[in-house]
Amino acid sequence: MEIVAELKREPWVDSGRSLGLARQVFEGQARALDAIGSSLNEDFLKAVELILACTGKVIVSGMGKSGIIGRKIAATLASTGTPSFFVHPGEAYHGDLGMIGGIDLVLLISHSGETDEVIKLIPYLRHIQANTIAITGCADSTLAQSASVHLDVSIERETCPNNLAPTTSTTATLVMGDALAVTLMNRRGFMPVDFARFHPGGSLGRKLLTQARDVMHEVPCLFGEATFDQIVNNISQGKRGIVCIVSATGELLGVVTDGDLRRALESSTEETRPKAQDIMGRMPTTVAGEANLHDCEILMRERKLTSLIVIESGKPLGVIKSFDA
Repeated sequence: MEIVAELKREPWVDSGRSLGLARQVFEGQARALDAIGSSLNEDFLKAVELILACTGKVIVSGMGKSGIIGRKIAATLASTGTPSFFVHPGEAYHGDLGMIGGIDLVLLISHSGETDEVIKLIPYLRHIQANTIAITGCADSTLAQSASVHLDVSIERETCPNNLAPTTSTTATLVMGDALAVTLMNRRGFMPVDFARFHPGGSLGRKLLTQARDVMHEVPCLFGEATFDQIVNNISQGKRGIVCIVSATGELLGVVTDGDLRRALESSTEETRPKAQDIMGRMPTTVAGEANLHDCEILMRERKLTSLIVIESGKPLGVIKSFDA
């Protein structure tokens, strides 16, 4: 019974110490990242230029935890405009070296710079004259010295209490990869629509690649002389809470919403009910049929709208509602 009671108390007794340790991890890694960021130099710029000049692909390789980080770096590069993929160094040494050509650039990751499986790749890469970028925590290492460019991610210590498990070092490597990707995006002029092409299944990708005409709904249209009852009937039948008022040749003149109807109903009598042209909102916000859904969403949010009229050559094609975006 005493042991059970002690076990129940332990998490509460230890909570303050655990939170303190967790905060130390954040603080320690933040300091390390700040130091590495401040020490960036011409080598980083050289690495960026090498990648931009690469006519092949960026091949990323690393063992263990470095390999896991390498996979993420390769994925980030590939999704932001730099063709890239990961090759496991062990598999490369047993046949997959054929994936790497002389026009490719190889990004090698090893915190010690002495990882045997990675070092074994160097003779082949020299033979095919492939450019290499090394990310290590030791500028004097074999890997750093053999690479075309070395990116230094050296740290004072890991945040692991025993200074053994890769923690701060892997974070630093990951951020170095992100720094390369973001800089390359800027240099390439990589835009949201480019990102969408590589992420068509995501929410942002769908909105950037979907045009207004793809999601618009039919919208009723009336002439300016339409009576109050006609407006009510058309808005009810259209089920979109809006009707377009058009000229004799079909150009958009304005819109009447269900809100306009309510206000007109309150300020008029049965005998003085207004016509469409008397209550319509002029100069409604419109978008072209090829406008992407993401821009439509931003426009509606900024102007606090629930509807956007889609037009072509000045004539209404349909309406987008806020729930469509």
